[in-house]
Amino acid sequence: MGGCGRVGLPLGIALASRGLTVALYDINEAAVIAVNNGVMPFAEDGADTLLAEATGAGRLTATTDPASVGTAENLIVVVGTPVDEHLNPDLGAVPRALERCAEHLVPGQLIILRSTVYPGVTGLVEKLLRDKGIHADVAFCPERIAEGKALTELFDLPQIVAARTSDVSQRAEKFFRNLTGQIVPLAPEEAELAKLFTNTWRYIKFATANQFWMMANDFGLDYARIRHAITFDYPRAADVPMPGFAAGPCLLKDTMQLAAFNKNNFVLGHAAMLINEGLPLYLVSRLEDRFDLASSTVGVLGMAFKAGSDDPRESLAYKLRKILTLKAKSVLCTDPYVVDDRFVPLTDVLAAADVLVIAAPHADYARLDTERPVIDMWGVTRQGVLL
Repeated sequence: MGGCGRVGLPLGIALASRGLTVALYDINEAAVIAVNNGVMPFAEDGADTLLAEATGAGRLTATTDPASVGTAENLIVVVGTPVDEHLNPDLGAVPRALERCAEHLVPGQLIILRSTVYPGVTGLVEKLLRDKGIHADVAFCPERIAEGKALTELFDLPQIVAARTSDVSQRAEKFFRNLTGQIVPLAPEEAELAKLFTNTWRYIKFATANQFWMMANDFGLDYARIRHAITFDYPRAADVPMPGFAAGPCLLKDTMQLAAFNKNNFVLGHAAMLINEGLPLYLVSRLEDRFDLASSTVGVLGMAFKAGSDDPRESLAYKLRKILTLKAKSVLCTDPYVVDDRFVPLTDVLAAADVLVIAAPHADYARLDTERPVIDMWGVTRQGVLL
């Protein structure tokens, strides 16, 4: 379920590459058509050839027919689990998806929840199935891959497997041993927290780096040089990241899910949100101090939420663009991977902009040929100016 998305499709391809027969059920008709034609609907390293092989051999098919969920011995649920406009988690996203297909579920299926969920949602699914008289096994086995690296990490990373009984846990473990030999068993609620802790930890680390960068920048000091000094051959600081927009569909969302779980008593998580979400406003504020923005054209380079990606979901580059639209004479945006009619070619941006801001650290920007000032908090160009 949700099988043609950025989590489900790589997983389906990986399973098909190991000889399993995979049916992908999705409500996105365009993605289903693309997959059945052997065409990836988004970029994922190594996926194009494997998808073509799997569809050509008949091991992988996609469909919009919900009855397809009843044909599977193992049913994997990969649906979005958003927070609402008040940053409260939607507890019903996964149960609703299953409820819509409940008439097609069959006794004895193994239902694997793959989405990142609020703690207790696995229990809600178990209760839903019991109340409907559906005797199926339920396991929570969270995805842990990074976009673009899925078809490496699905095979290399350990798989967390969580279930209520040892029999169901062993069944889920046997299934995932098609991909990896490393299995980490947990209770469902432990596994739900483990996934939220993982994403929140990354979000807090990025917030720390962003706060450090702002501190150094405000005093006219080079954070990149400082970071190099503290990380060089010093393992206890090796994981200190460079600054940059901490965005995408998971990190903020899951930090807020964790805060809600702890009765909104999560000062560290909320502080991280203020820092990371406030970074575009900080950038514009410093640009105003340094340039006459009202008479300047600003070029924003990179609109994806991370380097090398074609995924713009929750990208803070769009928040930067919105603020600059209010402050600058004009704003030009470009991205080598994200398709958007509002964007213009990089050459046009370099020709027209008075100042450039790297909003996504694509490798394409490492050797910019320009005399314009470049705001590069990521350290992509090694020639960015301080704000």
